[in-house]
Amino acid sequence: MANHKSAEKRNRQAQARRLRNKMNKTKMKTMIHKLDDAVVAGTADVAKDALREATSVIAKTASKGTIHKRTAARKISRLAKRVNKMTSAA
Repeated sequence: MANHKSAEKRNRQAQARRLRNKMNKTKMKTMIHKLDDAVVAGTADVAKDALREATSVIAKTASKGTIHKRTAARKISRLAKRVNKMTSAA
């Protein structure tokens, strides 16, 4: 438990930051799951829309510092690769 006033404030800030990061990561994971469902279902139009939304959310999550920018780039790249493979096979 924090004993100093500055340590108590730092603890409050850390809690707020943790909740904000958790919210951003959860939103990102939800969008990725929606994209995965669309790819499994085999609907190219829905998958492309889901990819666009997921890319936006992942990039925002990285810009806010919740995840590293290279992690975001890797995730976006892999998702795009899956969608492109699905659409080219159809």
